[in-house]
Amino acid sequence: MALTEFISYLSLEKNYSSHTVNAYKKDLQDFQEFCSERYEEPNIDNIGYPIIRSWIVSLSEKDTSNRTINRKIASLKAYYKFLQRTGEIGVTPLAKHKALKMSKKIEIPFSEQEMNLVLSSIAYSDDFEGSRDKLIIHILYCTGMRRAELINLKINDFDDAANTIKVLGKRNKERIIPILNETKQLYAEYIAKRNNLEKIQDFEYIFLSKSGNKMYETLVYRIINKYFNDVSAKVKKSPHILRHTFATHLLNKGADLNSVKELLGHSSLASTQVYTHNSIAELKKVHMSSHPRSGKK
Repeated sequence: MALTEFISYLSLEKNYSSHTVNAYKKDLQDFQEFCSERYEEPNIDNIGYPIIRSWIVSLSEKDTSNRTINRKIASLKAYYKFLQRTGEIGVTPLAKHKALKMSKKIEIPFSEQEMNLVLSSIAYSDDFEGSRDKLIIHILYCTGMRRAELINLKINDFDDAANTIKVLGKRNKERIIPILNETKQLYAEYIAKRNNLEKIQDFEYIFLSKSGNKMYETLVYRIINKYFNDVSAKVKKSPHILRHTFATHLLNKGADLNSVKELLGHSSLASTQVYTHNSIAELKKVHMSSHPRSGKK
């Protein structure tokens, strides 16, 4: 089976992150396990569509969401396309498959008031962790970068003189994001405390744990939840919601969609347009409150 070669292809040629590669690997292993248990066929390279369809039914019966099922099938599609390119198979069994319908997922951003409360009203501890946590929240909100991009920031990426920060995005695509004077001040305060850590293991990276190791993804998630739990009743509080908040607030203030696309590091405008939902809601509110024919006084 060519699964090992496919995983290497995703990592070395496609330059996918380890998180993405592991997601593909798990989806394929789950399907392999299903085929082995249900059909006594551990080799998924020459599986027909009826077996894939039975896996979809099995996932649905376990109350797996259509979104998750579509993601798993997307992993299979990528694998069989790889087998086509390498000459292992002639036709992909998913050639005529149609994705399951999904309800539109609307993520609610934090309000400007909630952001002001987190960044201006909370008393952060006057130590390494307090300085680090505030800088993390500030950078995620003021740059819109992804969580993986944040944890991979290196000291050399921060250009104090040019007021910019270099970000390595998906597929190793670089982009330069402008930073605020407040960002520079918070960064200087954090670095001073960071340099006083007893032992630093990963010195090249900006964000570290208190043990001196490179920051990890679940820690960033816990930091966001810790501080936003005090100011927001929203169910979902995550680094991605801060990215969503960044884009929404810029668009609400009249920012150009193409400019927001470049700041977010999207490859297509369609990816950025998902953030316009709340901007349109804001425009409707302004329209209803301001237009002479709206009936509002």
